[in-house]
Amino acid sequence: MENTNENFINATNKSLFSREAFQPHSILQYLTKSWLFIALLGQWVFASYIFIRFAIPTFSGNLSSADTVGLIKGYVDGDGIGNSMLILHLLPAVLLTYGGMLQIIPQIRKKYPTFHRWNGRMFLTLGLLGALTGLYLTWVRGSRLSDIGAIGVTVNGLLILVAATLAWRFAVKRQYTNHMRWAIHAFILINGVWLFRLYIMSWFIMNQGGNGNTEEMDGPADIFLSFASYLLPMLIAEIYFWAKRQRSKFRVNIANVFMLFGLLITLVGVVAASLFMWWPIIAP
Repeated sequence: MENTNENFINATNKSLFSREAFQPHSILQYLTKSWLFIALLGQWVFASYIFIRFAIPTFSGNLSSADTVGLIKGYVDGDGIGNSMLILHLLPAVLLTYGGMLQIIPQIRKKYPTFHRWNGRMFLTLGLLGALTGLYLTWVRGSRLSDIGAIGVTVNGLLILVAATLAWRFAVKRQYTNHMRWAIHAFILINGVWLFRLYIMSWFIMNQGGNGNTEEMDGPADIFLSFASYLLPMLIAEIYFWAKRQRSKFRVNIANVFMLFGLLITLVGVVAASLFMWWPIIAP
């Protein structure tokens, strides 16, 4: 037994400190796995926040308490259609958040392909539902602080329709490389609201408060971050796919810089949003 443990430790040390571990492609995979781990924690904290603040009151028949979530327009007495759209928009977010991360974990895709397929269908279906109800709430119900401030989230919703449709289409055609590419983009876009919270909190931490932000969320920083919160991760995803095809160490290292940048934003945003926005509600 001692020899077995010693061999395992030696093999582990060799893999961690070997030359291969410091090669650009190995670093790329390490940064990607680190992002997945941090995002998984952040997503599940966010899902728990939604479940406690919205799902529990709704299932208990006390929908009016959803106003305390801090929504722009929550429960409105007598607005049956609007309240229904609100429920259809927020309740699936729990399943989307818990199930979404499971879709991009390679081990689950390989070991449980049936689960991956059905969970993916659920994720894309609820993502499309969330996009459509979100557009309704924003422009029909008026759940927006300002018109210009709502443009970013509107483009996000429209892009969800495109990315989710393409991901589904390529999966049906068994074009799995294209499917994975658009599934990643769909994942980013469907989680656009979550990512915006991370980016805005990272911005506040970096500036020690607001800088270019307004209460109506239409300041220059608000508008920039409303687009960057999903366009930048989509760009980094494309750079990742590009880097995997490269043999040049220099090119892969360029991708690693972008991956590290995205990782740091996510880390700061998850920590800040969890501490100041979500955890006080989960564990008051």
